[in-house]
Amino acid sequence: MSSTVTRTRLAAVAATAGIAVLAGCSSPAPSGKATAASCAPSKGKVTLQYWNTVPGMDKVVALWNKKNPNIQVQTKNISNDQYGILGNALKAGKAPDLAQVGYDELPNLRSQNAFVDASACSDATAAKSKFVPWTWSQTSFGGSGVFALPQDTGPMALYVRTDLFKKYGVAIPKTWDQYAQDARKLHQADPHLTITFFDPNNAEWFNGLLWQNNAQMYGYSGDKWHVTVESAQSKQVAEYWQKLISEKLVRTDLANGSTQMYAAYEKDQVASYVGAAWGYSMFRDNLPEQAGKWSVVPMPTWGTNGTSGDWGGSTVAFMKGGKHLYESVKFNTWLNTDPEALALENQLGGLYPAADAGLGLPALSKGVPYYNNERIFDVFADSSKKIDTSFTWGPTQKTVNLALQDAMAKAAAGDGTLTDALAAAQSAALKSMKDQAIPATAGK
Repeated sequence: MSSTVTRTRLAAVAATAGIAVLAGCSSPAPSGKATAASCAPSKGKVTLQYWNTVPGMDKVVALWNKKNPNIQVQTKNISNDQYGILGNALKAGKAPDLAQVGYDELPNLRSQNAFVDASACSDATAAKSKFVPWTWSQTSFGGSGVFALPQDTGPMALYVRTDLFKKYGVAIPKTWDQYAQDARKLHQADPHLTITFFDPNNAEWFNGLLWQNNAQMYGYSGDKWHVTVESAQSKQVAEYWQKLISEKLVRTDLANGSTQMYAAYEKDQVASYVGAAWGYSMFRDNLPEQAGKWSVVPMPTWGTNGTSGDWGGSTVAFMKGGKHLYESVKFNTWLNTDPEALALENQLGGLYPAADAGLGLPALSKGVPYYNNERIFDVFADSSKKIDTSFTWGPTQKTVNLALQDAMAKAAAGDGTLTDALAAAQSAALKSMKDQAIPATAGK
């Protein structure tokens, strides 16, 4: 599921608040190192607590419980206030054994000593080979420790109304320059039509765009964080979208997943959507009459670098206070690598798996009727291979995202620019770290 990003999964979606995509950190912040002894099997029957935000997860857990009478799992859906509930449980010393945590929240919670390092368990370290490499690099924190196992991801691509592009003789873009040219052509052909919309209240989506352009927002060396939110690569992305906004070639009055968004697409007022793999069901389930009019193609690229970005995704973390680490690793590994479990999670919860085994699921290897029977998940699988593994989230990402959104909303309303929003986010990152006595400096 998505990092607690305010993304809408809709068909099987539970909104999570916090982002997309995803990345670890290499900070040596306290983490609760597990000892070898703590990975010994428990005696007798064990009951684990697993909290998450995924629709249908209770049915997945029921399958495990049926097969494993001595390791029973109780699940609790916390989608109404994911991190508030987890935070309160941690403070009270009543955290579950396992919890769903977005990639972008891992550094923050790790700095609060919220996790147990499961690397003492051989099954946990052996799981590395079972996941798409870049996802593992986010959960292991610079190759040190195993604090969580990847669950799902949000590799990005471009959803296209091919009928509208064809109607106005506009080619499907392969680069962002071509995308801007298409935006002008479509709007000139129909003043009521824009190529897409820019949601200023969705920092997680914007972070995915930055990620694609190799815009490193943070680094860690010399025992301190290096904040580069307003890097040259970030500014390139901001200036690009600012130009589209200023020329009124994209709308800024639509929120992702909102009724207004679907209405605009229904009225043929928007011709494409820059989204993630988990969003494929959005149009299928909310605009069924547009079946056959949509295609999914690779995300436009910056020049020839061919990279992609990620929006959303979560892990299942080993929480501090859990008393059954060995059993938690067993369940966590099954949950996120077993083909039967992955198939159920995709079917019921819309999860796009982080495990290699999940990418070969029958549901992900065949054509999707709504999208002209095209094998759209091949596009997402290719996107996943092109995501920068070194992208890093900071330890105060939620605060930074809020500052970014506030400034982006002002820019969309004509007060400042998206480049100014990056500066505001940079300042928020440095201030929030200083307030928490986290060593940090601007620049590399």
